[in-house]
Amino acid sequence: MNILEEWNTYQTRRQMFARGKNVLGGAALASLLGESFANASNDAAMGPQFAPKAKRVIYLHMVGGPAQMDLFDYKPGMQAFYDKDLPPSIRNGQRLTTMTSGQARFPIAPSKFNFAQRGKCGMWMNSDLLPFLARNADDICWMRSLHTEAINHEPAICAMQTGNQITGRPCLGSWASYGLGSMNENLPTFVVLIATPTNREQEQAISSRLWSNGYLPGEHAGVSFRSKGDPILFINNPPGVPDSVRKRTIEGLNALNEINYKQVGDPETHTRIQQYEMAFRMQASVPELTDINSEPEHIFKLYGEEARKPGTFANSVLMARRLAERGVRFTQIYLNNWDHHSNVGGRMPSQCKDVDQPCHALIEDLKQRGMFDDTLIIWGGEFGRTIYSQGGLTKENYGRDHHPRCFTMWMAGGGSKGGAIYGETDDFSYNIVKDPLHISDFHATVLQLLGFHADRFSYKFQGLDAKLIGINPAKPVKALIA
Repeated sequence: MNILEEWNTYQTRRQMFARGKNVLGGAALASLLGESFANASNDAAMGPQFAPKAKRVIYLHMVGGPAQMDLFDYKPGMQAFYDKDLPPSIRNGQRLTTMTSGQARFPIAPSKFNFAQRGKCGMWMNSDLLPFLARNADDICWMRSLHTEAINHEPAICAMQTGNQITGRPCLGSWASYGLGSMNENLPTFVVLIATPTNREQEQAISSRLWSNGYLPGEHAGVSFRSKGDPILFINNPPGVPDSVRKRTIEGLNALNEINYKQVGDPETHTRIQQYEMAFRMQASVPELTDINSEPEHIFKLYGEEARKPGTFANSVLMARRLAERGVRFTQIYLNNWDHHSNVGGRMPSQCKDVDQPCHALIEDLKQRGMFDDTLIIWGGEFGRTIYSQGGLTKENYGRDHHPRCFTMWMAGGGSKGGAIYGETDDFSYNIVKDPLHISDFHATVLQLLGFHADRFSYKFQGLDAKLIGINPAKPVKALIA
């Protein structure tokens, strides 16, 4: 038997059993469908279920959990509680992490920062550290009552990105790719960028599990772009290999993969074919995409000088805008070091400086390009922080532990309701007292903006209609939608 015959007859054990369930039926189906059966995974995008308000998403994930009471959840009454213990009636026996559960006291740490009302909506914001973003108060949909069950980073980030604390599910970007498909055959539908914070005291691990396609076809996985060197490893030809040779090589590989696909029927083989073809097309499109020197000077004034430096948050946000205008459906940016267990006074200023001007610039840049109304921007972490201090406490510095009971996120553009302020927390920013917003309802709202009913947007997996919201009874929140 020659190598081609071996290739034609190869099957994995799992595929053999899968095919063995209905060999005659599978053969009959293949003969009836012919070539269209082999290309079935090409038509992966199911299309929106109704007219979407957002065509694309830029998701800015603040890894670690920003302290809501130091940014957007103003609690002036806490000044009178400085260094007093959190009342048991407020904590109400709620779960704590092991990092503070052993503390003898839970002393209240009021925010050291000044707040002011901004915009016609009157949103109270940190006026010390967010002067640029404050200009967009009326463009932003403020959500102050997010809550989740997860209290530690890995399950909480996973829940926020995939709808479930257990890894292995498709993330929001993969669902958007599956539902809406590509707008540019020369670029991935879903791109991931990891920004480097100015301060790097306490970073959390960020792994590719967060942008996994899970049980969706592999073509819907996020493609991670690097900030240094080649944006994607091995995308460029090796020395001495011209494009013509690379093209013939890929054509040969794809021909073999097509034979394997028809024999074995593994959809991941078809994904591999698409990836080879996409990689070849990206050799021409990615260099142009990543050449930000083509941007006019006023753009760098808008985003700030940090936008010229590869890997910074400002540079990543500018890259996200370039991706969006070239048809990338979903761009995910991760910015680390929001895990403020200590030194809030020292770290919060640098974190806010990283995000303040670029977020303002992104909104204004999309507006001037006519893209703001159909581009949804999401900003937020995986949970919030405690009003009581972890570790040492002074009026100028303190730490805050994880707090899943309430936290703040915001959206802008893409059909979200600018100037809306949704949800309220108690005087301690510890419990929600009005309009709770579970992360599943948040996911349902995002899907609604993308043109999907969360309870009917599904994918057949292991006999189930698998969904982003899982089995949760989630509903989109109309008050968040313009």
